[in-house]
Amino acid sequence: MYEILEKEAFSDVTKLMVVSAPDVAHKAKAGQFIVIRVVKEGERIPLTIADFDRERGTITMVFQEVGKSTMHLGSLQPGDALASLTGPLGRPTEIENYGTVICVGGGVGIAPVYPIARELRAAGNHIISIIGARTKDLLFWEDKMRAVSDELIVCTDDGTYGRKALVTVPLKELLEERDDVAHIWAIGPAIMMKFCSLTTKPFGVTTIVSLNSIMVDGTGMCGSCRVEVGGQTKFVCVDGPEFDGHQVDWDLLLARQRIYLPEEKLAKERFLAERHACMKG
Repeated sequence: MYEILEKEAFSDVTKLMVVSAPDVAHKAKAGQFIVIRVVKEGERIPLTIADFDRERGTITMVFQEVGKSTMHLGSLQPGDALASLTGPLGRPTEIENYGTVICVGGGVGIAPVYPIARELRAAGNHIISIIGARTKDLLFWEDKMRAVSDELIVCTDDGTYGRKALVTVPLKELLEERDDVAHIWAIGPAIMMKFCSLTTKPFGVTTIVSLNSIMVDGTGMCGSCRVEVGGQTKFVCVDGPEFDGHQVDWDLLLARQRIYLPEEKLAKERFLAERHACMKG
């Protein structure tokens, strides 16, 4: 059993949980992910590790309540326990001293980009970070990102905080203004990572993305998370989750993410109906 030690709500839909998982925390590295189950018979949910504390033996995860399983997860409180937590999974971020790097976090992608920026800075890189969200209420960890960045740019789509712009706008400006950017990480919704990759491709700067394809077992057995990268089939769970964004077939990835939308909608409606009935009872 993996006990929830802390819970924080960043917004109505964005939640943070700190979970006791000593064995996972001991081996976790930036860029890796975990797979959790809220209940034994529940869906397996892949979540990129937002932070880890080896001494305390904890894993921090940040997620948005978008479907039945994540809404169920968001209903848990400190003292409750997850049925399972498997990890760390996937290949960790390749941390080197590249020089000047840009770390872009969009929406909930701010969480997984944080430990990457922290490790890159510890390796001696000059960190320029860009974080953004649709609106101010969906932004979080500005202070944490500022602490691990040499420069930080904050954007909101609607202009309610920071600069009114998509993250691709300052990203393009930086590449036009500077010729020393050696590497870029962009993590967030698939559509955001697609357009970050399209923005950086003309400049020839390696752009690493963390893919969030549909996943079941997380160990390379089922093939559900397959994506096309550089014309070859890859499994996000064992070959990734990080890939060269310039090589990803984004249209195929986005199409595969929509496969189970009707089933996901039905499951969410049933969960909400059951919860409403319980509250009335």
